[in-house]
Amino acid sequence: MLHHNYYIYIVTNITRTVLYTGVTNDLGRRIQEHFENRGKPETFAGRYNCNILIHWERYPSIKDAIDREKEIKKYS
Repeated sequence: MLHHNYYIYIVTNITRTVLYTGVTNDLGRRIQEHFENRGKPETFAGRYNCNILIHWERYPSIKDAIDREKEIKKYS
């Protein structure tokens, strides 16, 4: 049986003033992409320099991960 890993994650900027929540199947790669995109205005995380991982959760199902991401994004 295959085991899948999907992650929801939250990154922030150095001053901890902006949060970005996302879903990925490769957390290390995704955080590296946020780091490489810092300062690039075409992406939200890049525009606000969000590349510091502050929280993550693992799920075996993409549906569960997306549902959790939506739940988190409801909070203000």
